[in-house]
Amino acid sequence: MSDQEPRSYVVRTFGCQMNDHDSERISGLLDADGLLAVEEEDDADVVVLNTCCIRENADNKLYGNLGMLKRWKDAREGRQIVVSGCLAQKDRDIVQKRAPWVDVVMGTHNVHRAAELLETARVDGPLTEILEEAVLDDHAMFPSALPAKRVTSYDAWVTIQIGCDNSCAFCIVPSVRGSEISRPYDDIVSEVRALADQGVTEVTLLGQNVNSYGRDLQLDKRRAGEDVSARPLFSELLREVGTVAGIKRVRFTSPHPKDMRPETFAVMAEVPTICEHLHYPLQSGSDRLLAIMHRGYNAERYLEKLHQARQLIPDLAISTDIIVGFPGETEEDFVRTLEVSAEADYDYAYTFMFSPREGTEAATMVDQFVDPVVVADRFARLRVVVEHSAVIRHEARIGRIEDVLIEESCALQAKECDSGRKLRIS
Repeated sequence: MSDQEPRSYVVRTFGCQMNDHDSERISGLLDADGLLAVEEEDDADVVVLNTCCIRENADNKLYGNLGMLKRWKDAREGRQIVVSGCLAQKDRDIVQKRAPWVDVVMGTHNVHRAAELLETARVDGPLTEILEEAVLDDHAMFPSALPAKRVTSYDAWVTIQIGCDNSCAFCIVPSVRGSEISRPYDDIVSEVRALADQGVTEVTLLGQNVNSYGRDLQLDKRRAGEDVSARPLFSELLREVGTVAGIKRVRFTSPHPKDMRPETFAVMAEVPTICEHLHYPLQSGSDRLLAIMHRGYNAERYLEKLHQARQLIPDLAISTDIIVGFPGETEEDFVRTLEVSAEADYDYAYTFMFSPREGTEAATMVDQFVDPVVVADRFARLRVVVEHSAVIRHEARIGRIEDVLIEESCALQAKECDSGRKLRIS
């Protein structure tokens, strides 16, 4: 940096918790490089858009923002725009073709180079840098090793795994995040202990498929001729993190139903710091569609594990993801989704109308796309079922005394109100 007044920046994040975590690291790196964080674009010299590519509207949102930012950039000399994250990884060339005023396009494995790339672009002009996979011997693998600028002082993301080895027909994530790589067990525990020493009381363990944690470590040991029984299980990691002194709440996301193990449910029941919440994506209640999606389970097995979890953890809150209108979905398929959703009795459901993503198997099933009018009708019918379950479960808490975590206060009709959540239920 020069001796002039420090430059300033804003990071805007779209997408999942992995992106939230990456944005914290980007902010930490820019802070370490001498830039100052500000709230509004008008006060900033640098705007970072950390993107998502799960759904088509993510593209529209990005290019809409970039259109407005062109005017912002033209208004003052020296301003820079960075596009990072999954959409940058997927559409690296398209971004600068559609928005040549972007200074830096960097992918999901380039977080560690954010400040360096920004400075290079100041000198040499617009650039694109995309690593196809994490580099094993540097910070590109696990952003948790980088400095962070957190929104709150009491909670933190902790990456335990990156990438995904699943091949879900609707999902673009494996092609932009790469293959599964598990972080060394001791590194994770050491970070959690260090966070506790800094006053952090809540950690969320992050991965695309957290409950397959350690699978690749076992393969590495087998290739090296070592004892493969030494593979760490996610349940073991969860237990150890949950018993770190000073940590009061432990969450994790995202698990995959096919890899859920009874040991994980047992640890959740036994360790009081682990929040009584499980995100348990269904996607569809139709066995036929689940097979086409390559989900690796059927509805019976899904419900069997869910009931097992609730038997061990009676107060367990369950959230889920459900896709409506996957290619080829019939009325019979959809009715099965309604039936399974009703039996699952979710506390909350993230429901989505199918959105084809270029590069996925499902996007090629054009001749099986469901009429949008039919999809909209089914979506509304599903919302009725899942919202009914949620209301019943929430009403069951009326009259109970619970510990509640107050996260923020807000003004509503000139009155102060608090938003929060039960300490152990997300």
